[in-house]
Amino acid sequence: MPMTELDLKAVNTIRMLAVDAVEKAGSGHPGMPMGMAQPAYILWTRFLRHSPTQPDWTNRDRFVLSAGHGSMLLYALLHLTGYAVTREDLRQFRQWRSATPGHPEHGDTPGVETTTGPLGQGFGNGVGMALAAAWMAARYNRKGFPLIEHHIYGIVSDGDLMEGVAHEAAALAGHLRLGRIVYLYDDNRITIDGGTELSMSEDWAARFRGYGWHVQNVDGMDAEAVTHAIEQAQRDERPSIIGCRTTIGYGSPNKEGSSDSHGAALGADEVALTRQNLDWPATPAFLVPEEVETHMGQAVESGKTLAAEHAALVQAYEQAHPQLAAEWRRGLQDELPSDWDSLLPSFAPGKGDATRNTSGKVLNALADRLPNLIGGSADLAGSNKTDIDASGDFLADDHAQRNLRFGVREHGMASILNGMALYGGVIPYGGTFLVFTDYMRASMRLAALMGLRVIYVLTHDSIGLGEDGPTHQPIEHLATLRAMPNMNLIRPADGAETAMAWRMALENGTGPTVLALTRQTVPEWDHADARYGDAEGLCRGAYVLHDTGPAPEVVLIASGSEVEIAMGAAARLASEGMDVRVVSMPCWELFARQSQAYRDSVLPEGPPRLAIEAAASLGWERWVGHDPARGDIIGIDRFGASAPYERLYEEFGLTADAVARRARKLLGSAARG
Repeated sequence: MPMTELDLKAVNTIRMLAVDAVEKAGSGHPGMPMGMAQPAYILWTRFLRHSPTQPDWTNRDRFVLSAGHGSMLLYALLHLTGYAVTREDLRQFRQWRSATPGHPEHGDTPGVETTTGPLGQGFGNGVGMALAAAWMAARYNRKGFPLIEHHIYGIVSDGDLMEGVAHEAAALAGHLRLGRIVYLYDDNRITIDGGTELSMSEDWAARFRGYGWHVQNVDGMDAEAVTHAIEQAQRDERPSIIGCRTTIGYGSPNKEGSSDSHGAALGADEVALTRQNLDWPATPAFLVPEEVETHMGQAVESGKTLAAEHAALVQAYEQAHPQLAAEWRRGLQDELPSDWDSLLPSFAPGKGDATRNTSGKVLNALADRLPNLIGGSADLAGSNKTDIDASGDFLADDHAQRNLRFGVREHGMASILNGMALYGGVIPYGGTFLVFTDYMRASMRLAALMGLRVIYVLTHDSIGLGEDGPTHQPIEHLATLRAMPNMNLIRPADGAETAMAWRMALENGTGPTVLALTRQTVPEWDHADARYGDAEGLCRGAYVLHDTGPAPEVVLIASGSEVEIAMGAAARLASEGMDVRVVSMPCWELFARQSQAYRDSVLPEGPPRLAIEAAASLGWERWVGHDPARGDIIGIDRFGASAPYERLYEEFGLTADAVARRARKLLGSAARG
């Protein structure tokens, strides 16, 4: 279908809204929206199934602008098609508390499916959305009832294809044949530094064919070619990428095809010349011709029709398959079954187990009752204990299974998990060693920024992993993750705490949760004994695990495997007639949210405090204070070493005897103070 005069006017409207918004803000990226306006317009007006007045309609096509620097392209499309993005919002581009921030942010703007900007992330998120859609369709679609029948569309850039996270996600998408994906690649061959030949010479199309993708190349300015390519992509069972050869900054006489239009406003003089070149009125800024507004605004009514048809389908499905329908709705509404936590296992006191093992037992105890709990590991399932025993592997020919094999792709895994959480209906989790969050942090940060319920099962959480040595022993990782806003990090001390950690992770609907778990065995405390605190105290971040006497003279605070060491030290000090309190503090974030009265009841003002953790000491000052006469920290502020873990704990001063010595010294300092 060739472009009409009205089509071309609509495309130029998109271009000039982007130009005007960037110019008014004095910053932004006008070039990408100017170059990709026509392919994006074709996608949004000829293919995208969406409902602007019901942006969360379940069976909508998802659109991901992975090239998030071109945010004004998306904002212009949202405004023109009838989403709650006003002309005034466009004028407030990049301003304080605007609905049009510099990069698309999920939750700030109706119709923005994911936060993008860090390149490659949207690419991976789209793969996660497609994976979740494939699983949902396999579980819930029935003959005559295609509840899930849509595509994941996206626009990706040179930068997206360069970032390693996109490689990881693309390789897995091809392997799993996630055929709902259709990405338009803005092949404008320009980056901020200049032409892509400065840093990129691979055959991108051959690379994606190697991944198992359906690949096409078209002239992005040829409407019929773009239309035909999308039609071909829709019919293919593989994920698809369409290279659209475009000109960055199209229409700007002096800056098109140049990096000058990539990351800065065109400037008043060039804007005037661009208006002339595109035969666009000199005034007013932010012009939307009435006929364009009417034409693109048709998406409102067509979207209502699509959503209503699907609602009728769902109503009939509820009659035909009531149990599946109830399960499906519960997942979409992020609800947990009323009695799910009754299935949390208990653990007998005594020798105990590694918390990675008890975590695996909790996962499997809950798996049947939580059928939308789906995840896996970055090639470490046997170590992370992330397999659901009753399920098979999610594979190219079986999308109904729940065990995901991410391969050695930690960053891709984390980005895909975000996409799954954004899609909805599933509770995603992913596992690896804690130290490998170094590969995952960008995606974990975005999960926290977007408030996504993603669960990270991170094992081998300290020098306790032993002989693998400093390359695998996390030191600074607990501190860096605790520094991340809206991230709950839980480091349980035994199986009972691990069960509570899973409970808190599953109930946390406003952000991600890290479960930091041991490789080595830790004892199981008898929480039913009145001498020990109830493990449910974990839900408040910290609690009194044990008092050796009625009036504590010193408070030992520990997390995870070091709670055992603190308990051993307390026993030694108690044998000398001292009253000692042991506080298990598995989650700083949860404890910080408690009332001051509760925090004071756990950490009273009087006695000195000694924190013990096999990790960087940074941050523990928050809980022990800054006066060395009143508080002290036993941590590890250097990299680890290769040796059996028992020897490592001895060498690093993490033994009951060493802790008792430091406590005596602290008590002496406090007395002198």
